[in-house]
Amino acid sequence: MLEKMYFNEPRHADMNMYRCGIEDCKSGHSWGPAVRDHYIIHYVLGGKGSFTVGNTSYELSGNDGFLICPGTIVYYQADSTEPWSYGWVGFNGLKAAAYLKQAGLDAQNPVFRYEKDGFLRDCLMRMIDTKQLTKGKEIMLLGLLYEFVSQLVETADNKLLGKNNSKEAYVRKAMDYISMNYSRKITIAEIARHIGLDRSYLYSLFQEFLNVSPQDYLISFRMERACELMQSASLSIGSIACSVGYEDPLLFSKVFKKFKGLPPSEYKRVHFSAS
Repeated sequence: MLEKMYFNEPRHADMNMYRCGIEDCKSGHSWGPAVRDHYIIHYVLGGKGSFTVGNTSYELSGNDGFLICPGTIVYYQADSTEPWSYGWVGFNGLKAAAYLKQAGLDAQNPVFRYEKDGFLRDCLMRMIDTKQLTKGKEIMLLGLLYEFVSQLVETADNKLLGKNNSKEAYVRKAMDYISMNYSRKITIAEIARHIGLDRSYLYSLFQEFLNVSPQDYLISFRMERACELMQSASLSIGSIACSVGYEDPLLFSKVFKKFKGLPPSEYKRVHFSAS
């Protein structure tokens, strides 16, 4: 059995699906040594095989999985006597690496085992079944991709996540909170409470990993979103200010000029006026 689905070139989003499929491999079937330009997770449904990345080889069987990272040379091969069958899902996106990190997966830790239940198998089957849809396929697939990755995060072995990764996880959670709430009047104290940290400790983590304060990161995030909104001719500066969390357009203009060097109206004229 060989089932494959391919999709359009992904846009710049948190995550996007490239491909998915299920295959019963023939004896000795192999791929590589070669590289991919996106992430692919293979989940072994049965049989045996090997996965090699760098100088390390892994012997894998049912309920094992492996991650291929973009630009990493890998080789994998089905066993000659008990060739494996597997499902795979390929994806990329702005937050793909961060989500995988939460699951304890990266180029240095590319293998996992999931034997809790049949969730991953069922999720892959449901991805294939979306071929029957005519209108909602892309939305359904994206939802299933998030379900698949979130289950890996939920069941990740915390022992694989070192102290430094735990600190990074706090920073990612703060960044995620900002990306979802920047359009309203949030405070750094609120962000710290949300992720369960003292405000001063959150400050130190941002300085350590991003070399900026949480407040400067929040403002910079808002200003970048404001610049994106300026591409719309129908939005006034006041509307843009409101859209990125500023009730006072004058305060927004003052902050924008500090970060971008020009008042917002002038910035919009220079960068987005019709030629």
